[in-house]
Amino acid sequence: MPPLVLGLALLLLVSVVCGVGLGAAGIGWAEVLRLLRAGLTGGTIEAGDVSAYAIVWEIRLPRVVLGAVVGAGLAAVGVAVQAMVRNALADPFVLGISSGAAVGANAVILLGAFAGLGVWALSLSAFGSALAAMALVYAVARSPHGLTPLRLVLTGTALAYGFEAVTTVMVFGAARGEAARSAMMWLLGSLGGATWAQVPLAAVTVAAGWAWLRLRAEALNALAMGDETSAALGVRPARLRRELFLVTAAVTGTVVAVSGAIGFVGLMVPHVVRMLVGADHRRVLAVAPLAGAVLLVWADLLSRLLLTPAELPVGVITAVVGVPAFLLLMRRGGYAFGGR
Repeated sequence: MPPLVLGLALLLLVSVVCGVGLGAAGIGWAEVLRLLRAGLTGGTIEAGDVSAYAIVWEIRLPRVVLGAVVGAGLAAVGVAVQAMVRNALADPFVLGISSGAAVGANAVILLGAFAGLGVWALSLSAFGSALAAMALVYAVARSPHGLTPLRLVLTGTALAYGFEAVTTVMVFGAARGEAARSAMMWLLGSLGGATWAQVPLAAVTVAAGWAWLRLRAEALNALAMGDETSAALGVRPARLRRELFLVTAAVTGTVVAVSGAIGFVGLMVPHVVRMLVGADHRRVLAVAPLAGAVLLVWADLLSRLLLTPAELPVGVITAVVGVPAFLLLMRRGGYAFGGR
């Protein structure tokens, strides 16, 4: 474990440097490292370096850092969702939270709703609609016997179709042009609008969610063995599932609000990590966030470079990798919702 965690941490550091150093604007590696060192140490730069400094520190670096935070958050909640529904092929979006967030985001992009919130309109609207979607899924899925995995999955999937229908009506009802293109970029996931102002809230939420999951790792091990087994081990499965649902919704809503709907990270990363370190959630939760951060940093870098100077949605890159991985895992594992 220590060599693996250290190796992933070093790989993440190298990935961040590569993400900052590569891009449409040709800035040499020596200059990138010099500007990064100047920014970190408070050093001075020459007048001719102002534009390059702005590209490195105000455009590329916040985007790469936010990508790492989002990737770590999606991977961590992917582990939580898969334990909650006892299905290794579930991901954070199976509960309909992402589709709910899309409704709020597109209300801002296409209809100009909440314009009075200024630059925070998109993030706050997406986050608020994600929480509303969470509340609706919880209310519908809850039964006198508590929250069961199958009810959560079926309710989330059904309501996700409803949220997507609302979003489609917005896109077709709005005027065509740049707004519709922005809506599609957001629906497919994009870090193009990343700023330093978005990083603190996302980072704190992801860190808090990950810390809580680490504290409950033993309970997650019990829950993954079934409700009867977990109850025999002193874990209250219904209560733990409610807590997991709240933590998952909060983290997913926060990262979706700043990055859009990026799929497959929460599906692939936990499963691959389990293949490396086993099923113990203490180990999985130590490795999965680092792996998710590395994956999304490189996916975002590819989205910027493949069609330079145009940009692909980062969700397209994760889908290109994720769809074959999903099919391969499904054929190898034979998983089904609610059990094997």
